[in-house]
Amino acid sequence: MHVVFRDPDSRETLDDGLVLWFPGPASETGEDIAELHLHGGRAIVAAVFQVLGNIPGFRPAQAGEFTRRALLNGKLDLAAVEGLGDLVVAETEAQRRQAMAQFRGALSEKVEAWRGRLIEVLALVEAAIDFSDEGDVPGNLMEAAQKTARELIGEIKPVLADAPRGERLREGFTVAIAGPPNVGKSTLLNRLAERDVAIVSPVPGTTRDAIEVALDLKGVPVVLIDTAGVRETKDPVEAEGVRRALGRAKAADLVLWLVDANQKIAQVRESEREWTVHTKADLIDSDSQRQLRDQASIVISAQTGHGMDRLIERLSDVAGKLGGEPALVTHARQRHALTDAVTRLEAGLLVANTLGCEELFAEELRLAARALGRVTGRVDVEEVLGEIFKNFCVGK
Repeated sequence: MHVVFRDPDSRETLDDGLVLWFPGPASETGEDIAELHLHGGRAIVAAVFQVLGNIPGFRPAQAGEFTRRALLNGKLDLAAVEGLGDLVVAETEAQRRQAMAQFRGALSEKVEAWRGRLIEVLALVEAAIDFSDEGDVPGNLMEAAQKTARELIGEIKPVLADAPRGERLREGFTVAIAGPPNVGKSTLLNRLAERDVAIVSPVPGTTRDAIEVALDLKGVPVVLIDTAGVRETKDPVEAEGVRRALGRAKAADLVLWLVDANQKIAQVRESEREWTVHTKADLIDSDSQRQLRDQASIVISAQTGHGMDRLIERLSDVAGKLGGEPALVTHARQRHALTDAVTRLEAGLLVANTLGCEELFAEELRLAARALGRVTGRVDVEEVLGEIFKNFCVGK
């Protein structure tokens, strides 16, 4: 509806805009909602907020409050809320696709299906315990329950195995640029970032702390980390930089260990998470470049751009493995809950097979169902609300 917004006291016109009315429970939060569509000037928004703030009962929304109300009113579950939070901050296409799948219930539907089957299994076991002497209770209920429990374990474990990919895609694939001083780490960072983000100097020890730059390679977020040159030093500040550099390199998904192409090295670092990159290729002849490439090394000149296409292609190929179909598990909280469910199911099968104790089997099944319920928020929802919503935009 087209309206004119006025100050109720002074009758001054504040703006000319729209009001949309969304009656509950069909609204996004399940409550009655009115949306005011204003022109975007700061003065207009501030004036309208000032008027609304003077009305009794009105207050600004807290961070994530609209989404929190949708959760409490049953419009969303915890996994969908986490997907929405990831969607708000998604920076690449792969992140957007994964967050959207989570928001639209890809994990929730799977978990609720598992939980439903588990509750059916639990009912079978409890029937076997409580009504074993009844003539109409089948005698193979425990066997059927164990079969379903094994099937659930077989379905949950592959999802858990794919969880690291989902978590890394959400957080970004980290690449640490490391090596001795003056091998071109900051120059390489600037070349990959296509802008000057790090100070380049012939003076050793210029970089003291890690510098991070975010890139988008094949739709996958990549975080480049320029670290301090690694060497023995008596300077306490530089020594701290070296310590941090080694720590960041150890925690990174991939390390580019830079070596001056003019220097001989005892061993080429070439593994799944560590590559040797020979720099300053513009200062050596073509025969020397060919010999280095024969060692499966990457030979570049960040100054001239020589070899950069090959390095970027290899980085894109590695980062691209995080893409593909969206992972179901994208948060550590979800992974822990599913891991707990598998642990409980395995424990239940163990006591059923070794001790033949139906009561303990039933208890483990109950705990497994509770663990699955934590993924979507059917149980223990209050314990995780603060953690989930602390990073949400105000009012989102």
